[in-house]
Amino acid sequence: MTLQQKLDRLPDRPGVYLFKDAKSQVLYVGKGTSLRNRVRSYFHESRSRDPKTDVLVGQIKDLDVIVTANELEALILESNLVKKHRPRYNIILRDDKHYPFLKLTTNENFPRLVVARRVLKDGATYFGPFYPATAMRETLRLVRQLFPLRTCRIKIDGRLERPCIQYYIHRCKAPCTGWETKEGYAQTVRDVQRFLEGKDEDLTKDLTREMEAAAAEMKFERAAVLRDQIQALNIVRERQKIISTEEIDQDIIGAVRQGSDACVQLFFVRKGRLLGRESFFFDKVSGWSDGEILGAFIRQFYARNVTPPPEILLSEQIPEDDLVQEWLSRRREGGVDLHAPRRGKKREFVEMAEENAALALQSHLLGRDNRQQVVLEELRRALNLPGPPNRIEGFDISNIQGSEAVGAMVVWENGAMKKDDYKRFKIRSVEGADDYAMLEEVLSRRYARALEEGAVLPDLILLDGGRGQLNVGLKVVEDLGLDWLPIVSLAKREEEVYTPESLQPLVLDLTSPALLALRKIRDEAHRFAVSYHKKLRSRRTIQSVLDQIPGVGPTIRTNLLRSLGSARKVREASVAELAAVPKVTPKLAQRIHAFFHPQAPPSESAQ
Repeated sequence: MTLQQKLDRLPDRPGVYLFKDAKSQVLYVGKGTSLRNRVRSYFHESRSRDPKTDVLVGQIKDLDVIVTANELEALILESNLVKKHRPRYNIILRDDKHYPFLKLTTNENFPRLVVARRVLKDGATYFGPFYPATAMRETLRLVRQLFPLRTCRIKIDGRLERPCIQYYIHRCKAPCTGWETKEGYAQTVRDVQRFLEGKDEDLTKDLTREMEAAAAEMKFERAAVLRDQIQALNIVRERQKIISTEEIDQDIIGAVRQGSDACVQLFFVRKGRLLGRESFFFDKVSGWSDGEILGAFIRQFYARNVTPPPEILLSEQIPEDDLVQEWLSRRREGGVDLHAPRRGKKREFVEMAEENAALALQSHLLGRDNRQQVVLEELRRALNLPGPPNRIEGFDISNIQGSEAVGAMVVWENGAMKKDDYKRFKIRSVEGADDYAMLEEVLSRRYARALEEGAVLPDLILLDGGRGQLNVGLKVVEDLGLDWLPIVSLAKREEEVYTPESLQPLVLDLTSPALLALRKIRDEAHRFAVSYHKKLRSRRTIQSVLDQIPGVGPTIRTNLLRSLGSARKVREASVAELAAVPKVTPKLAQRIHAFFHPQAPPSESAQ
């Protein structure tokens, strides 16, 4: 169906929609209570205009919809699809960290404390998640320093003749030998639990009483150990900022933005103490409100293996907050209060998160800009360029003995690869394995078309190769009247840079930011060219194989590839899927399937 036909047949039901471009790449994933009304609203002339949506709508060539039972299911599905496709026009949480837990194996007779990546229903006790992961490592280090829990995995039966080294460095009391009773070990486990639950004030009081009693009984070695534990607990308490005198669990989230960049700061508060914080950065958020950025963050962050706390404070109200709150409550298996305070103590907490977000964003932008400026300035100086090369176009050729020859162009712009501008070229005019002629064809086609269309031109052209490739490039730009464009080549073997000004290659330091940038562009061009070459070679292979099947001609072969999408899917298709392809009869579908899945002849024993 055409796009218009799909728009005409949209259901009036809740669900998720996926906008796609001409290459079937997912541009945007959204949801609505009525797919018909929501999707059609993008194409109404009367809709409110904004640059982001205008650009999106101009690229939409196809759409898919998935109907759900209700809007909550649509929200969950939307989050999963955004995570899967990472569409260009959705707000994407680039950070892909997994926040760890500490697992106290209370499902064992002699529990251990270990790191866990996810929470399982196995009878153990979990603490966390820890933001950032360094907080978990510091906590684990302190627990092992303060409490003599075993770290081994052996079965504890009290029959070992001698303990391991952990006993001699006072990190374990050797229950494996029977020197530590089960009751004594259980008390240590309870102390660890209280420490991890934030009840260290009570723990400190108990340890102080025990220390004083040990000193009174002249057990000075035991008293010294308890003294060290108390001092360590006091240091931990001093590091943790007191947010509230109430033992509340909450996440405090503040967002700030500068231009098209934004930062979300998360404060992790447990039992009234600020245990950790994390910064999350977003780019290309022009056209989105602060509330929309926060909403996208919440849906993506808590969709991970993260249990929401009972209360989440926000710097701005988010769209559909009631629906998001219901989803969070389901994930927590308990109530979640999601709101943006406007006054009082809670508003001060949010302002603190916003201040830290602003500082983190400023540092992030300065660091990014400084790194970019260092690379650009070194490239300008090392290559003797007239100005900083903000846009670099890299080229490579891929073929095997001239077969399935292709060229590729990648673009590096403002310090990052710009994949939207990548181009692939199928070699048309060159016979045989002549890489120079192929490169000449690709460069000529690229820059002749750029001149015709008035397209943007690069500040530097980078070729994969040596002096020969550079000479080809110089000839092309001269013939097109673009001899003012800077052009260099980078040879793989010694990472030598060839320039028009010198017969000798330029050798840059291997750790030079300029060389690292050139290598990144060159390697990306090579990867992009090879992937296209492999795709064509695979297609040619399956086409030549299909030609061997009686009844499969050029028309049916084309229909198979077009309908099923790829050569691999033709090979893996069932008889029913093959029969659904235009002009493929059921009998021919059986024949194609049998060709790729021949039946083994029956064995003699079976006969």
